[in-house]
Amino acid sequence: MAPNALILDLVAWVAPAPKPYAEVIDAWRTNCPRLTVWEDALDAGLVALRPNGAGGLVVTATEAGRAALARATDRVG
Repeated sequence: MAPNALILDLVAWVAPAPKPYAEVIDAWRTNCPRLTVWEDALDAGLVALRPNGAGGLVVTATEAGRAALARATDRVG
């Protein structure tokens, strides 16, 4: 199943450079059980949490996430 547009938006947002975990959660967390963009992207392996070297975490796009973006771009372009 292809990721939905909101999940791809999240992947595209973190793809250029890792974002601090707190910033990602602040922007993408929701209490709506039907809108689970962050959780779905993480579960699908499209984004990952990595240590930032300073005791915190950053969110990065994975190779699978970058590939999903490329496929979506190919379909549109």
